Amino acid sequence: MTITGCQRRPPGAEGVLFYYICRMSVKNTLLLLFISAGLAANSQQPTNSLSGKIVDDRSNAVPDASVYVLNSQSGTYTNRQGEFALYNVPAGKFILHVSAVGYADVSKPIDGANKGNIQITLTRSTVHLDEVIVSAQKREEMLQQLPFSISALSSRKIEDYRLWDTKSITAIVPSLYSSNPGEDRNVTSIRGITSTSYDPAVATYIDGVNQFNLDTYIPQLFDVERIEVLRGPQGTLYGRNAMGGVINIITKKPGDITTGFASASIGNFGRQRYNIGIRSPIIKGKLFAGASVMFDKRDGYYTNEFNNTHFDKQHALTGNYYLTYVATPRFTYTFNFKHHINRNNGPFTLVNGVDEAFANPFKLNQNATSKMIDNTYNWSFISTYTGTHINFTGQVAYQKNHRHYTLPLDGDFSPIDGVTIINNYGPKWNNVEVATGDFRFSSPASTTSPWKWTAGLYIFSQEIPTKQNTHFGNDADLLGSPDKNFGLINTSKGKSNGQAVYGQLTYSINPRLDITAGIRYDHEHKKQSVLGEYQMDPDPNPVFQTRPDTSASANFNAFSPKLSLAYQFSGVTNGYISYSRGYRSGGYTQLGSDPSQPPLFPYKPEYSDNYEIGLKNSLLNHRLRVNLSLFYTLVSDAQVPTLILPDAITITRNAGKLNSKGAELELSAIAAKGLEVDYNFGYTDAKYKTLKLSQNGSEQDFDGNRQVFTPDYTSSLAAQYSYDLKGKQGLKLVVRGEWMALGKHYFDLANTISQSSYSLLNTRFGLSARNFDVMLWVRNIGDEKYISYAYDFGAVHLGDPRTFGVTVTGRF
Repeated sequence: MTITGCQRRPPGAEGVLFYYICRMSVKNTLLLLFISAGLAANSQQPTNSLSGKIVDDRSNAVPDASVYVLNSQSGTYTNRQGEFALYNVPAGKFILHVSAVGYADVSKPIDGANKGNIQITLTRSTVHLDEVIVSAQKREEMLQQLPFSISALSSRKIEDYRLWDTKSITAIVPSLYSSNPGEDRNVTSIRGITSTSYDPAVATYIDGVNQFNLDTYIPQLFDVERIEVLRGPQGTLYGRNAMGGVINIITKKPGDITTGFASASIGNFGRQRYNIGIRSPIIKGKLFAGASVMFDKRDGYYTNEFNNTHFDKQHALTGNYYLTYVATPRFTYTFNFKHHINRNNGPFTLVNGVDEAFANPFKLNQNATSKMIDNTYNWSFISTYTGTHINFTGQVAYQKNHRHYTLPLDGDFSPIDGVTIINNYGPKWNNVEVATGDFRFSSPASTTSPWKWTAGLYIFSQEIPTKQNTHFGNDADLLGSPDKNFGLINTSKGKSNGQAVYGQLTYSINPRLDITAGIRYDHEHKKQSVLGEYQMDPDPNPVFQTRPDTSASANFNAFSPKLSLAYQFSGVTNGYISYSRGYRSGGYTQLGSDPSQPPLFPYKPEYSDNYEIGLKNSLLNHRLRVNLSLFYTLVSDAQVPTLILPDAITITRNAGKLNSKGAELELSAIAAKGLEVDYNFGYTDAKYKTLKLSQNGSEQDFDGNRQVFTPDYTSSLAAQYSYDLKGKQGLKLVVRGEWMALGKHYFDLANTISQSSYSLLNTRFGLSARNFDVMLWVRNIGDEKYISYAYDFGAVHLGDPRTFGVTVTGRF
């Protein structure tokens, strides 16, 4: 098949996927044949077996405990006697990880040459902290041994915090802030590195797939195994748009035992949330399937006084489906499909001005009401090989989002017939499609070598066809328009593709000292065309062109190095010093109605260089964990966004340099039996060293201004007490309280729109057992009014009001 033949593709989404796979098959056939031959030969290497028993601190057997070897496919569950047997176990040294409901996770070094039975003792999670395992460096490792700042939230922590979407991790992770104007496209900041465009500065990965931009990612959280948040640039392993950090979300996978759950939540504002899921083997040891579905709805927080209705009433159906096939003990194939189908009757809950927002909280007055149709679909296919000398993971993914408004959307956020936005031009437009591929090799799970390494190839292709009509109504003169009852139709077709090669190597100089070095090279080609047209009511057809069909293309390249030194002071204390670099891709400005902002003006990539020193401690026999870090980040060629009205598009320029420095603390402790305490603090001083902006037709100097969406500090304290009810086997009374505080932060680069420091109180309490929970919860107990999002022209969105409800969960 030739590349020319690939051009004859089917129409629609299937055609994009066909074209992508076709191109891959042409360019990589010889490479894949070579890899397959090498892996097949390596798969003949001999392995060992390992057996043992898992018990609790009273020597009682622990059934259904998960036992597996890190960075391998060797895993199983214990039987009713707590016994397990593993086959195809590496012959060298490796890490065995054990987890069970109600117990603290344990990781134990094992010498595969020892074939005798082993016994591992688990302690209750009310007595010891988990030994946390993460895959932040694209291989499974112990969190406390990684030479950079990372926060990890287990499935239990996600449930305890009642995290229902990604923006809710604000302040729970030090120096992190996340919010949106009501349409679920989160702007996220870590350590003062942020963005208000559709190319994020913090990358989000779900099950290994890069959620390419704000259009294609799914923000809802359910049936999640863990969340990892990597703070600081992660360009070496994660590439584009990871200059502030990475949010890595891992959902639960099916295994060799049948598990399931069902959950129902009812709350004020008409909130209803229903989850159900099951994971089960179809053929024991060979074929596994999993499915989880969530339906979520609410009446909305805002009232539209124009027609006295719930403005942001919405509902969504989200799903996650797995099929895993174990072809051999070394080869595994996994297919995953996700969807998020959302209907939002008020996607932009915005009020003009800070004073109006606080004087009449959660009330607005918009005459043009519409429904946002927002459909996102993600497919991925993963091939995994674990060998004696090498591991390989290949993942291809396809993401698609179609988002439009059924009726004209209010663009002036007022009751006048001023400006509306129209983008319902059929499935051909406003339909983002992305295809990605990541092919990664790494050192095996077991080795006696002092070297650990990862190397890979990453490719992507993206298409963004958009068409939008900024319509000026009968009252457009009140907004300064010289004409009325006309529209400006802006059409844009964007295409981009890129390739990257990367590698990271860790060398153990001695048992205490490790050095890590990495490098990544990214190449990206972007092409964009624009067309501007003038339309006069009542004729929907354009009268003339305001901007002829024009196109431009450009190439962007980036090197992302990394270097770190880690030292183990003792068995419980590790220190590190590191340097890392990240970048955000360059691009072209959009077409707007402002003649001073020409379209297709290129802007360069934005770079961040981070210097960090940290100390990680596991103390008091895993009853106390204390992690500290200091960072200093330099941002060059800062991409400064300016929102152009009334078009509601963002124009980007390289207009500044930013310095960000700060300190972070993470503390987790078992203060007493059943009493768990978590405290997280982040201080960030992020200021522009140079910043030049166009204001009112002239350039103004904003040197020294603070970064947007960056609180001076984030602070969170959570305490949870679990009391075993005597005579009730496994039944516990759980009481939890949370305090979260954020320092002053700004929403515009001129630093005229700000939110002063504030704090929120949350609580959760009820009964918990092995197979069910009944929990009452209240969030924002004091009904604090605060700005969570604002545009630089003054439109304001308030944070969520006080909400309360009950959640009932059953598990099997």
